[in-house]
Amino acid sequence: MHIEEKFTEETWPSSPEQATLEGKNKFLGFWFFLGGETVLFATLFATYLALKDKVPNADHYLAKDMFSMPLVFLATMLLLTSSLTSVYAMYHMKNFDFKRMQAWLLVTVLLGAAFLALEIYEFYHYVHAYDFTFTSSAFGSAFYTLVGFHGAHVAFGLMWITALMLRNAKRGLNLYNAPKFYVASLYWHFIDVVWVFIFTVVYLMGMVG
Repeated sequence: MHIEEKFTEETWPSSPEQATLEGKNKFLGFWFFLGGETVLFATLFATYLALKDKVPNADHYLAKDMFSMPLVFLATMLLLTSSLTSVYAMYHMKNFDFKRMQAWLLVTVLLGAAFLALEIYEFYHYVHAYDFTFTSSAFGSAFYTLVGFHGAHVAFGLMWITALMLRNAKRGLNLYNAPKFYVASLYWHFIDVVWVFIFTVVYLMGMVG
């Protein structure tokens, strides 16, 4: 099956992301990449758990004193919803509906950007309200490294999806870019899964103490 072949909804393969050898290689290579990312995040989680109560003295704020669950819950809902809209986008990709795929990807980007804005505001609030910075304690270093590293992944994912949308806006779907959209969607789901662990380990466990 040729990448440049013209398709219709009837002739479009049911799994376009793996319809070519290049697509299969992208798919396989991405899983190796995610394996490395998983190990990296696991290391950051372990570091955070070891340092989450390490502050210079009793006067320093701990997680239960600072975290705002309504804000974090809203951010979580935005990111989880963006994962759902990404699923819708890939559904339309598999059905050879480029315009609807682009529309749902745009919604995904907007939700992801809103999540990132809330996270930046959260950091700003901690710094100014509690003087909680990267260098204020071992806890601060571990928190900002883990949560900030995830935020950097969100920012990268937003740029990746946006670049794909703009680059292929006039090209439509083909067997060359379909694997790229699909892999970007998988990356976005990975980011969401990591956030579920952050929400549980950092925020929920932090509020319990």
